[in-house]
Amino acid sequence: MAGTVWMFPGQGAQQVGMTGDIYDAMGEVKELFRRADEILGMPISRYVLEGPEEALRDTAIQQPAIVLASLAALRAFRVASRGTERGAAAPVAAMGLSLGEYTALCAAGAMSEDDALRLVRSRGELMKLAAEARPGGMASVLGASAEAVEDACREAAAETGCAISAANYNCPGQIVIGGEEPGLAKAIEILKARKAGRAVRLKVSGAFHTALMAPAAEGLHAELAVAKIGRAAFDVIANVSASPVREPGEIRSALERQMTSPVRFEQSVRAMISRGADTFVEIGPGGVLTGLVKRISGDVAAISCGSMVEIEAFVGGTRRG
Repeated sequence: MAGTVWMFPGQGAQQVGMTGDIYDAMGEVKELFRRADEILGMPISRYVLEGPEEALRDTAIQQPAIVLASLAALRAFRVASRGTERGAAAPVAAMGLSLGEYTALCAAGAMSEDDALRLVRSRGELMKLAAEARPGGMASVLGASAEAVEDACREAAAETGCAISAANYNCPGQIVIGGEEPGLAKAIEILKARKAGRAVRLKVSGAFHTALMAPAAEGLHAELAVAKIGRAAFDVIANVSASPVREPGEIRSALERQMTSPVRFEQSVRAMISRGADTFVEIGPGGVLTGLVKRISGDVAAISCGSMVEIEAFVGGTRRG
């Protein structure tokens, strides 16, 4: 199954002015931004293009802002590649990092842009409320094996009685853990004592993709139940399972379970490589996923397409690897 996988970024990819050159170049993107303001009832286009940076740190704003910027990049990518060799073949699959799964579903035709924006606005608000109701933190563990991290989390949970678990499997040697503060501190202490990697605290507002997000998952369940979700035109690799989903029921289940389950990005990339995928194109701001793929495998091409320059270079075949 040699072919291309489209990838879409999640939280952390935001920056003031992201995809601004795409906005300036394309009238249909200006219309997309105008409609997003109307749908969300807030000046999301101004936050994306002008900031302030402080607003983009608010998860309830950050989530729709990143999805909007990614949708703009997707539109530009499709327009630029239309009628070219790059655009002749559909991707074999799409995937996203956490939040980016919604953009991936839009790309596969399972969800409209409008519905995706509405859902991620609600998702961001629900996660913010859950984090305020049950505070927690996260840390990136560098240089440790998955087994060492999982063992430390289990022992810390047993000793403290607090929720603590792996939240993101990003790439070899980079696993994010999250949970209640006593459990998180104990897990970091255990890892340090065993000289099993180095833990770096993350500046986040909650313990995302852990049991602490259960109230947010319950709220999202109600939103997903009434959302218009159709069959995906091609595989979307679900974060929760690193397996493809296409049917509406399994898409809803994957998005709900994602809230309290670890993001299996590394496993998703490896699964696609095992099926023959040889090119991973990140469509949207940041370029974070491109770097992760390069750390996962040196045998595939990983390309960032977050600006008009990058998109045109890729479509023209002048930028590879």
